[in-house]
Amino acid sequence: MPAVSLAPVAYSLAAVLAWGTSDFLGGYYTRRANAFVFATLVNTGGLLMMTLLVGAGHPALPSVRASLWVLAGGLSGGVSLAIFYRALASGKMGLAAPVAAVLGAAIPTLFSMITEGWPSVIRLSGFLLAGAGLWLITRSEGGSTPEGIELAALAGIGFAGFYLCVREAGGTSALWIASLTRTGGLLVTGMIVVVRRRLREINLTGFRWGLLTGCIDSLGTILFVRASQSGRLDEAVVLSSLYPAMTVLLARIFLKEHFTGWKLAGILAALAAVPMIAAG
Repeated sequence: MPAVSLAPVAYSLAAVLAWGTSDFLGGYYTRRANAFVFATLVNTGGLLMMTLLVGAGHPALPSVRASLWVLAGGLSGGVSLAIFYRALASGKMGLAAPVAAVLGAAIPTLFSMITEGWPSVIRLSGFLLAGAGLWLITRSEGGSTPEGIELAALAGIGFAGFYLCVREAGGTSALWIASLTRTGGLLVTGMIVVVRRRLREINLTGFRWGLLTGCIDSLGTILFVRASQSGRLDEAVVLSSLYPAMTVLLARIFLKEHFTGWKLAGILAALAAVPMIAAG
């Protein structure tokens, strides 16, 4: 395998670690705070970090067209992130996170297959195995729809919009893309918080963790952008969407959420799909 083909896989898997961790923190702290207030802090922390990185790196300015697309992605992702945090807080993280990931990955993956051509049989099999793994993670043994799943599904559709908008930015600097998406997210979540007058619905601890979560989440965005720019969009989206495995693991360790055999099988299937997608 040529060494260059490993770059999008490495970037995507690093994004999994960052996004999975930030989602766990967001879901945990929005159990004690308003989801939109916390998301506003996440966008604020991420934007502050990205401002420093852009100032230090001096990347080339994006075009007006690319900037508008990325801002639109930030608007979609910003609202979806707040909804997603509420879904994680209202139910089990191990169920809500994969639902959002499946929908968020499926829509842009199908779009990429139509516009960029069908992938190889091995890579397509890896996509299907990853989807099956995520479905197993979401499998409910109780027969009823778990709490928060509808919100997670809505968030997943918004995440798909984020992925597609970022795709339209082309080769724009990952630092600028992450900065502008945070700007769009801050505008929409901040406006919602001000209109609803929920400014005080968070404590000092949540304030600090919100800023830190934003930095971690923005790091994941940078890594995803680099993955999508160095390979196919469908490859980057599917691999990066394995972040629920990290969220489920953290929920199991720190929150003692029930970790069934189905979830374990789903995580193993998702991990097995990684080399298949990379080899295609």
